[in-house]
Amino acid sequence: MRIGLNIAGVVLIIFGGVWILQGLNMFPGHSFMNGQLKWSVIGGVAFVVGILVLFRANRQRQAT
Repeated sequence: MRIGLNIAGVVLIIFGGVWILQGLNMFPGHSFMNGQLKWSVIGGVAFVVGILVLFRANRQRQAT
C-alpha cells in the first residue's frame, strides 16, 4: 500500500506541475489547456494533494 501511495503522490506532483505550466502558457506546444487559468488551479490542487499523499505514506512508514 505504501508503494502505491508513493507512486500516486509522485504522479500527482508530475501531472500537477505540467498542468500548472500549461495553464500559465509556459509549456511548449498547442493544447486546449495552454493559457487557461483553470488548469493552473487544477494543477496546483493536484500538486498539493500529491505532496500530502507522499507525506502521509512516509509518515505511516515511520510510525510502524
